[in-house]
Amino acid sequence: MIQSYRDLDVWQRAMDFAVELYSITKAFPSSEVYGLTSQMRRAAVSIPSNIAEGRSRKSTPEFSKFLTIAYGSLAEIQTQIEPAARLQYVDVKKPQVCWNARTKWAAC
Repeated sequence: MIQSYRDLDVWQRAMDFAVELYSITKAFPSSEVYGLTSQMRRAAVSIPSNIAEGRSRKSTPEFSKFLTIAYGSLAEIQTQIEPAARLQYVDVKKPQVCWNARTKWAAC
């Protein structure tokens, strides 16, 4: 039985995703600390945060609204990882991690 947002599979996946993204951006050049690194990390943390906030509202329409916001944050990361890959800050396989995560989320 789901008692808390922490029990939600989507929240747990979002937390794993945020940690993975922090790991990926750790290798970015220091010149990006206030650019892509910061933007991507904030968007990654926003995903589980919005899931938690929406679930805590105890209303299906509110929860749905916050899931939509979380999904938008994932789209932000997908957009931001593209220039990072083109600038060779990340392995070209890493953007696929985001796309795969989005596909998994679509089933949630």
